[in-house]
Amino acid sequence: VVIGPNGAGKTTFLDVITGKVQPKQGRVLFKGRNVRRLSEHQIALLGIGRKFQTPRVYLNLTVRENLELACNRHKNVFATLFKRSSTSERSTVSGLLETIGLTVKAALPAALLSHGEKQRLEIGMLVAQSPDLLLVDEPVAGLTDEETENVGELLLALAESHSILVIEHDMEFVRQIARKVTVLHEGSVLCEGSIEDVQNNPRVIEVYLGSPQENLEKESVES
Repeated sequence: VVIGPNGAGKTTFLDVITGKVQPKQGRVLFKGRNVRRLSEHQIALLGIGRKFQTPRVYLNLTVRENLELACNRHKNVFATLFKRSSTSERSTVSGLLETIGLTVKAALPAALLSHGEKQRLEIGMLVAQSPDLLLVDEPVAGLTDEETENVGELLLALAESHSILVIEHDMEFVRQIARKVTVLHEGSVLCEGSIEDVQNNPRVIEVYLGSPQENLEKESVES
């Protein structure tokens, strides 16, 4: 999990990994290969998938159809929706529905899902593309406590078979899912370790809460 105050460079970090932003120097290594000069499409084909903060699902299609499209991303929409799926494709989609906990809502239009269910659907659509690395940007922003817990359980289950990098602000959620936490500050790694190590790091506390001197000066100005 990557955390950090606003402006730390968290989203830019994902943009660099996926090729949305092209740095002028340095290397971006994935499986030992420098992908810095590759296009977003080329990087995706290498096995890197990204989920943005706002769900990007097809609201007018059913949950099942969204997953079918994701499984057949190299085919056009009409070929996917109007051609009978193979047995293996149906099995894959059924497995994904079970994984994301939306089997009973498979026939519903995605527009009728809650925000948390849309988040889980998009994660399922990402997994359908068989990436080796999943990049997930603030998956629980705006979710209820129950929805947050459901997304956390889903990511923990997926972590058994995928590498997952999550950007997140919700520290309770970070405690639920994090195996290792990296703190970014002004574009650089400030601290890395367990959630306990990070929470007790003086520099992290200073960055998030301000130094005692800064707080004293702020109180003086306000008074």
